[in-house]
Amino acid sequence: MKKRFYYALSAAFWLGLWQLLHVFIGKSILVPSPLSVLLRLCELCGESAFWLAVGTSLFRVAAGLAAGTVLGIIVAVLTAKSPLLKALFSPALQVIKATPVASFIILAILWLSVENVPVFTSMLMVLPAVWSNVEKGILSVDPMLLQMGKAFGLSGTKLFLRITVPSVRPFFAAAIKSSVGMAWKAGVAAEVICPHGYSIGSALQDSKIYFETVDTFAWTAAVIILSVIFEKTVLGFAAKGGVPHA
Repeated sequence: MKKRFYYALSAAFWLGLWQLLHVFIGKSILVPSPLSVLLRLCELCGESAFWLAVGTSLFRVAAGLAAGTVLGIIVAVLTAKSPLLKALFSPALQVIKATPVASFIILAILWLSVENVPVFTSMLMVLPAVWSNVEKGILSVDPMLLQMGKAFGLSGTKLFLRITVPSVRPFFAAAIKSSVGMAWKAGVAAEVICPHGYSIGSALQDSKIYFETVDTFAWTAAVIILSVIFEKTVLGFAAKGGVPHA
């Protein structure tokens, strides 16, 4: 109860500060009131175009997250087992980490169709985190446990499920926790830079072009809410069913 009270107090503080800023500036085109944004968000929720845009953006980000996770695991296994491959792929990891998201988006526009740019951008945000964390998890597996398992006659599959997977699981969970939010933000940012069809990014871009500040705030609020829901859903899946148990 105390924790909920603190959350409510924090929300009330920031909403109050927002309202004061709205009154002080006195121009809704710059800072609309919290109530107007809430009402507009409720209106959007009643429109089919809103849910179509939300579904499109969620699908693209989820596809990028899945692709980045699978590719990151594959590369992590290869680099953990081969020093040569680690030396070969490590510079690519550093380049991905150091390059601004906007640069990848601009390059992706040249290489890919517009609808695939958010997927590619989200994938690149996930890949380094999964790669580095899963690789650490694989290298952390105790070889003595593997030898003990072999001594007890465990097959390669059971060794993997009962020893390797439990050792890697915390590292994998940490990777997903750190990357899912980045994937969501990168995917929406890509949609803003290269809008196409129904999407959250396209709606944000349209609201900016037509100076519909209330819509901009409402869509931003929707992005924040959806980001929290998406992150909790993915993390819950990763914790409960994303990794098989023996």
